[in-house]
Parts: sequence; C-alpha cells; structure tokens
Amino acid sequence: MNILQLFQSEYISIIAGGLGGIVTAWLTQRVLNKRGIFTYSVTHTRVGVTAEDAIFGNVAVSWNGNPVQNLYLSTIEMKNESMNDYENVVVNAFTNDTLMMTEQTQLLDTPNILEWSEKYKNQLHVEPGSNPSEKQWTTYNGQREYIIPIFNRSQSIKITYLNSAKSNEMPSIWLSIAQKGVKLKFRGPQNQILGVPQNQAAFVGVLLGVAVLVALVIFVAELWAVAIAAMTYGLVAQLPGAYAIKAIRRLREAIGG
Repeated sequence: MNILQLFQSEYISIIAGGLGGIVTAWLTQRVLNKRGIFTYSVTHTRVGVTAEDAIFGNVAVSWNGNPVQNLYLSTIEMKNESMNDYENVVVNAFTNDTLMMTEQTQLLDTPNILEWSEKYKNQLHVEPGSNPSEKQWTTYNGQREYIIPIFNRSQSIKITYLNSAKSNEMPSIWLSIAQKGVKLKFRGPQNQILGVPQNQAAFVGVLLGVAVLVALVIFVAELWAVAIAAMTYGLVAQLPGAYAIKAIRRLREAIGG
C-alpha cells in the first residue's frame, strides 16, 4: 500500500474526520463559552516556634513585643487562566484558625500592589483619636478583601502574610472571589517541567506517543526500529507533552484575542 492509497483508505478518512471534528468542536466550545478560570496555590514557610526542650533549651517567639506560639510566612498566588480580561475583581482572603498579621501584595510583573476594597476600608475605619474596636481587630486578623482594577489573562497576583496558627497545625488561609462567570480552583504544589505541571505534560506526551507509534507502525517496516524509537520517546515523553501544552496555551490566547 503506497501513501496515496493509505490516505484514500476509508478507515483513515473516518479516523481523520472524527479527530478533526473533535478538535473543531473543542475549539468552538472554548471560544463560545470563554468561561473564566482562576487558580490559586498556597505555600507556608515556618519562621519560628515557641518551644521548651530539655537539651536545646527554651525558644520564645514574639511579634512586635507580643509573645506568639509560632510564626509563618504564607504566600498565595492566583492566576487568571481564562481567555478573558476582567475589571474590578474582588478577592477575599480568609481563615478560621490563623491570626493574619502584616501583608505584602503585588500584581506580578507590574509595580502595582493590591488595594483594599472600599467596603473593607470602611469596616476598619477608625476616627482620629480613637482605637480600633475588638470587632475590627477580629476582622483584620481573620480576613482581607482586595479589588483588582484590571486582571488580564495570564496575569497573577501574589499575597504574602505574616501569620500565627492558633494550634500546632499548619495555618490555613483560603481565597474566594466575587466575579460573574469566573470559577476559582485551588491547586496544591505541583512539580513542573518547562512551566507545565508534570502530570499534565506526561498525559499529553503519552497521547502524542500513541500517535507517533501508529505512524511508525504504518511507515516503518522493521519492528526493531519501531521498538527502539518507542522506547527512546518514552524516556522523554514529558518534553513534547510540555511543549504541546505551551503551544495550546498560546493558541488559546490568540483565539481569545
């Protein structure tokens, strides 16, 4: 069977047509729906802990002269992974088992910081000569609310809190958003390759490998050569998978405008 006869084959036409239809439907659905997806991750780094040890002695941790059981730096990163740009995105950070203290915020790759929302500013407003109420301290130590004037596709924000867990467990700080048509997903720490999660790169790499294997079986007569090529590809399957995902991301951004 020559190449022309191969492409004229009824089975090949059916497979190619089916795959083309799936890809077209997927792209069309993505363009029509354009549902917003934000993802965020949280990492905690212990700064110090108050402890008493018979061998190493006593260690006391304090913040601004006030003793605390422990201190952590918790970093939250949230990314706009959708094909849309958004305005006036309201982001809430909250906890029920952690004392949130000072903060540092940034809209990554810009000199801008995140501003508190007007609603949150009003909640914490203290008249000159007065002191914050207990309710205001509870609000400040338990939640924050920010406004992002413009949040473009592929942009990320970064928030770092100095905090103290109220128990011996790791602190817990979460995000929520108030934005129509946007879903927020939490993602735990992931190993990456070329900026792509390894599990995703491996999955796509395997799919590409199946296509490569089919092509080798069709066009290469020597089975030993097919076996060697397949084994070699298997060793580096994550790389083409990662490049394919990055190419799809660029295509998605181009389609999104």
